[in-house]
Amino acid sequence: MNKKNKGKQESKTVVITGSARGFGYEMAKVFKQHNYNIVLSDINNENLQKAKKEIERIVGYGKVKSVVCNVTDYKSIKNLLDETINTFSKVDVWINNAGVNQPNKPIFQLEQKEVDFLLNVDLKGTIYGSQIAFEQMQKQGFGQIYNVEGYGSNDAMMTGLSLYGTAKRAVTYFTMALSKESKELTKNKVKVCRLSPGIMITDFIKSANGGKTQIELSEKTKKAYNILGDYANKIAGYVVPKMVKNKKNNRQIIWLTKSRAFRRFLTAEFRKNKFFKVK
Repeated sequence: MNKKNKGKQESKTVVITGSARGFGYEMAKVFKQHNYNIVLSDINNENLQKAKKEIERIVGYGKVKSVVCNVTDYKSIKNLLDETINTFSKVDVWINNAGVNQPNKPIFQLEQKEVDFLLNVDLKGTIYGSQIAFEQMQKQGFGQIYNVEGYGSNDAMMTGLSLYGTAKRAVTYFTMALSKESKELTKNKVKVCRLSPGIMITDFIKSANGGKTQIELSEKTKKAYNILGDYANKIAGYVVPKMVKNKKNNRQIIWLTKSRAFRRFLTAEFRKNKFFKVK
């Protein structure tokens, strides 16, 4: 058997929810460069097929599969797993990345459907995905689950992001609790970890309700994003290699560290209009 065929047979498999665009898509591209089989998933099939074609062009041994998935539906996530196992026999890495933003308004002004939608996607979708992936990985005897943290995971609070922060704080607690269970139940054979990408400059920060509602950013917010923000491809290029090499349960992979943020504020004047023009 030549090395090329051997490499193909030994490709690991990663599943990324919400990967037709944004951070999930950028992570998929980097995983492909590391010779992983890629399972893309998204609720929008048109965007999903475009992403699949682009990632298939990237040099790497792994194959690319796309599965339409609604993370608010347990059966839909189970189907995502089943399609993955039917094609690749196993799942090495599962990333619960799918998420939606909050409309820029106080908690008491949020409509019931807005509350339900955000919590169903950002929190329950992460829980469902973790449950389904964990059960499979426990059977396999190996695997890694990564849940994406966000604003609120570190207890930060801001009017207009309170519900989103609530969901992300819950995601952090849930992930740490599941990693503790994995230590007890699998002796750390299944790694349950957190990704902390910081502020990403994507369509996500300017839209809510799954893209149906546009958000007008304040001047203060624009200034903060100019200082602390980064494009998703840069962040993905940092976190994916760390996931590939990770051997630890309950690991937190952080892009916007305290030291990096401090350096950004020291050079804030040079980043004044990097992403958004400010007054």
